[in-house]
Amino acid sequence: MNTLTVGLIGAGRVGAVLGAALNAAGHRVVAAAAVSAASRDRAARLLPDAAILPADEVARAATDLLLLAVPDDALRGVVAGLAGTGALRPGQLVAHTSGAHGLDVFGDVNGMALHPAMTFTGADSDVARLPGIAWGVTTRDRVFATRLIADLGGVPEWIAEDARPVYHAALAHGANHLVTLVNEAADVLRAAGVEEPARVLTPLLTAALDNALRMGDAALTGPVSRGDAGTVAKHLARMPAPAVPAYLSLARRTADRAIASGRLRPHDAAALLDVLFQAAAAQLTREAALTGNDASETIVGSPA
Repeated sequence: MNTLTVGLIGAGRVGAVLGAALNAAGHRVVAAAAVSAASRDRAARLLPDAAILPADEVARAATDLLLLAVPDDALRGVVAGLAGTGALRPGQLVAHTSGAHGLDVFGDVNGMALHPAMTFTGADSDVARLPGIAWGVTTRDRVFATRLIADLGGVPEWIAEDARPVYHAALAHGANHLVTLVNEAADVLRAAGVEEPARVLTPLLTAALDNALRMGDAALTGPVSRGDAGTVAKHLARMPAPAVPAYLSLARRTADRAIASGRLRPHDAAALLDVLFQAAAAQLTREAALTGNDASETIVGSPA
């Protein structure tokens, strides 16, 4: 691909890193909009040759590509504001990095959605982690998107416009909630007297994630997948209270997947499902007592 002259609006953890990656790929990020002090510092470190300008001036400087790396809820307003001030030229190519949004936020603007499926810290090391990742792409110009992503060492995954929210939900559920789950497991280990939870969890969780990605539901192990109702009941009786709701939800989903995949026979699951149902009912009763709601209105099913 020929060298692109790029403008960047949003020098946060994602935008500044992508700008640095574009520079490393031979393109030129000539201007960036950075509002906060942290963003300005990040731009100075990762994009030292880019002029820090107001957003409308960045758009005018972006002769080939304008990259918007702004929060999801701000994206539509940013596009509308740029279009309203005349900062966008007819036919100018604009791309955003949101996973949740597709092309709907652009209106009449010539746009594409380019979402890097990676967590970002905003550190220089993020640039080296980009090659090999997948990008969730929604665009009318697949040729340009493929070439641009190839320049960054990535692989496009074509996401339909109406599938963007589901695509993004899957990534958030898998990555964001994983962080919560890992930290909650560490908290429970501390409650059990373990001083260095990471030392215990690292090999276990690394293997579990690797197996899950390679083997799917065949990687399920542990008491729920075996139908060990007594063990699960002991867990629920002794776990710190804040961890119980998540444990219950994930245990039920684990049981459902173990049954559906044939790893757990329905007959062997009956006692386990009853333990989970009774524990969920007790949890709802406790929550109802705190909120003043009637828990009986929420419990609508049975363990079967």
